[in-house]
Amino acid sequence: MAVARALRAGGLCRRCFLSSFSAGGGPAAGRGERQESAGMDFSPPPHSRSDWIGPPDKHSNLRPVIFYVPPEESPLERRLREARQEAQACNQRFWAQQNRAFRQEKEEFIYSRLKAKGLEIRHDTGKKATLNAEEMADFYKDFLSKNFRKHMQYNRDWYKRNFTITFLMGQVALVRALRWLRWKKKNVGN
Repeated sequence: MAVARALRAGGLCRRCFLSSFSAGGGPAAGRGERQESAGMDFSPPPHSRSDWIGPPDKHSNLRPVIFYVPPEESPLERRLREARQEAQACNQRFWAQQNRAFRQEKEEFIYSRLKAKGLEIRHDTGKKATLNAEEMADFYKDFLSKNFRKHMQYNRDWYKRNFTITFLMGQVALVRALRWLRWKKKNVGN
């Protein structure tokens, strides 16, 4: 409740948290509009001028972002926003898929080890049976080894995307600085 009051009063930082968010936002319908997301119960107020960050996605564990679309967004600013949206979508997809595979393989590993020991998945008390740290270390090592190439490819793609985003951010900052200097020069001359 205190967070909501602070948001209405404008007392929080530029990036504010959503109370509920469902991943999968698409591009905004027009300039100055927020992107809508399927299943989203809450969206930033129309007067907000910043990106909004949601709680961690249950599959990827990444915080999804609703990007602010300025009313007079330049083509360069639009390219930057779209590059950021694409990077976010790729990260969400990769980590959701990777985490699902991890959980599934972990359950299969535990089941196979317990079965080899002649144990059941659940104890007589109803609690789930587990393996010790050494046995689980074998699984983690195998999983990382098996997915090494996939992670290397993800890292290469991630660096490429971030280099592009950083380059576009530099261009946007330069254009804004030049625009501000022209405005300053024009107003000082009057």
